[in-house]
Amino acid sequence: MIEEPYRWVEAIANRREYIEDQLARGSPILLMRYADGLLLLTVSRETQKIFEVYDRIGLAALGHPADIERMRLAAIDLAHVEGFNRAVADVSLRRLVNFGLSPALKTAFEQIYQPPFIVKLLLAELGDSPAQDWVVKLDYDGSFGRGGEDGRETFHVLAGTAAAEQHMMRFLMEHDDRPDRELEDAVRLAARAWAVGMYFAEQGRERAGEEEAQLPAGFDAARSLREHLRLRHVEAAVLDRTTRSANRYRRLDERELRGMLKDL
Repeated sequence: MIEEPYRWVEAIANRREYIEDQLARGSPILLMRYADGLLLLTVSRETQKIFEVYDRIGLAALGHPADIERMRLAAIDLAHVEGFNRAVADVSLRRLVNFGLSPALKTAFEQIYQPPFIVKLLLAELGDSPAQDWVVKLDYDGSFGRGGEDGRETFHVLAGTAAAEQHMMRFLMEHDDRPDRELEDAVRLAARAWAVGMYFAEQGRERAGEEEAQLPAGFDAARSLREHLRLRHVEAAVLDRTTRSANRYRRLDERELRGMLKDL
């Protein structure tokens, strides 16, 4: 009787290690506030990573493409059921995470005879003002942390390792001087911060997870970004507070994005 709980704990630990190994090299994702709303940005090879969930809600993810798609569909279904049963105005990121996505991820993670979700999510809900924006980082085990509730946080990051996230945040804090920046400035800063995170993603979990992991001396984020853009494409979307449409989500065209980044 003593052995069975131990086996479960050991299995959970092995499961966590396996998932984190799979996520370690994932392409980082950034969310930044700009003058007119919120920007979601990543740089990827082929698989789409940024999606619309509902009129004011966007989702970005790193992980296995099939699991990203399963979570995307789950989020959309939950939002539309909520809107149909209650009202469009009642669809909130808080309810989607607390009563839908988080429990589903937790259940899948703890059922050791079933495959878990290999995915991490960054979700954003645009409020009527920056103080009403909601941002949630949702992990593969169902745990989550929220930000943006007081309107003071101007950026959030998601990466496969803690080291990547820490260095991206450090880079942004060093270069973030105005939360009311124009969209082009937000795209340029987010793209350079992505290059910082991608450096650690390419190291893999073993090296990038080291506490002493550092960027190499003279690391040039803009040059690193240009090298990645030879084989990857920029993907971004905005939640626009100024549009008159009920749908605040808008994907940005890659030609438009590359135009913003051409002088880096």
